[in-house]
Amino acid sequence: MTELLLKLFVKGHRDTSDARVRESYGKLSGITGIVINLLLFTIKIIAGTLAGSISIIADAVNNLSDSGSSVVTLISFKISGKPADAGHPYGHARMEYVSGLIVSIAVMFLGLELLLNSVRKILKPQELVFSWLVVSILIISILLKLWLCLFYGKLSRAIRSEAISAAMIDSRNDILATAAVFVALLVSKFTGFNTDGWMGAAVAIFITISGIKLIKDTVSPLLGTAPSKEMVDRIYRKIMSYDGIVGLHDLTVHNYGVDKYFASVHCEVSADQDILVGHDIIDNIERDFLEDLGIHLVIHLDPVITDDERINNLKSKVDSLIKEISPEISIHDFRVFFGITHSKLIFDVVVPFDFKYDDEELIEIISGKISGIDESYRAVITVDHHYVPDFHK
Repeated sequence: MTELLLKLFVKGHRDTSDARVRESYGKLSGITGIVINLLLFTIKIIAGTLAGSISIIADAVNNLSDSGSSVVTLISFKISGKPADAGHPYGHARMEYVSGLIVSIAVMFLGLELLLNSVRKILKPQELVFSWLVVSILIISILLKLWLCLFYGKLSRAIRSEAISAAMIDSRNDILATAAVFVALLVSKFTGFNTDGWMGAAVAIFITISGIKLIKDTVSPLLGTAPSKEMVDRIYRKIMSYDGIVGLHDLTVHNYGVDKYFASVHCEVSADQDILVGHDIIDNIERDFLEDLGIHLVIHLDPVITDDERINNLKSKVDSLIKEISPEISIHDFRVFFGITHSKLIFDVVVPFDFKYDDEELIEIISGKISGIDESYRAVITVDHHYVPDFHK
């Protein structure tokens, strides 16, 4: 059924890297969600009225709010598909994350509201009116929501959408909430014990926790997350494949929506190489990255001295003492200015965010070890932090 809908309403649905195809996925998701949830709202209102169950009626109202969430998803995909403009030079794709956050907050509040209603029913139980018609309606509701959950799941995986993934989790929670009411009706029918409130409370706690987790998952990309190690390794291997590049460091990658990447990096080239040749190399790399990987890459050219034996020996010694402190840290941009009374060793040291020493402590430790090599050496150290997974490991 899902494949049929994709073929009918999403032209070229297999090309999910196309922005227009992605927007069509979002539209299909939103419209389908609106239709299914309005249908569920209607039949659950009927079932709740017949059974005299507040929980069924509350579940119906939840489906109505889910229709509103689907409208939000629909609008967000329309906005996120807009091209970049003067006010938003990085595009509008992060609007999907905003939509996912809105749905996540709605899920959390649904859980809290259901918990409040469940506590009230525990304190003041209401008699449930059993009806096979109501049971049939609840079963149909569960099956429809199960299909919608699977539908959302397939779409979210296809286009890696946080917004549709949040809608999928919301649908799963709705299934649990309706199933709890269904079980409570059966228990009441065959045992005479009213478990409506207790079942609702258990489901409410689960929904609230999942809502909080969803909020965390959707806030992270809005704040900015580190790229995957696979992406970093791919960038590293591709840059190092070009002739003339002897090393790289200070890589940063920013994500502005699915497949919307902007990156910068310092590429090391021989200081003896003609500057125009080096500039041509990085121009080619930047162009190839945009064409091959869709990454907007900006490169800073770092000339390094590679044939000075004295400097190379010093760098090797500093590398060794750095590794003595911790194998987690590394150096780059190593330069030496030799003077009559003292010499300056200038370099950057890269440390993880959760390193055991703070920046000032680390500088003091390294400076002491360098003075141990020769008292005339003065260390000028800049501390950097890993903005991406370490590609040297």
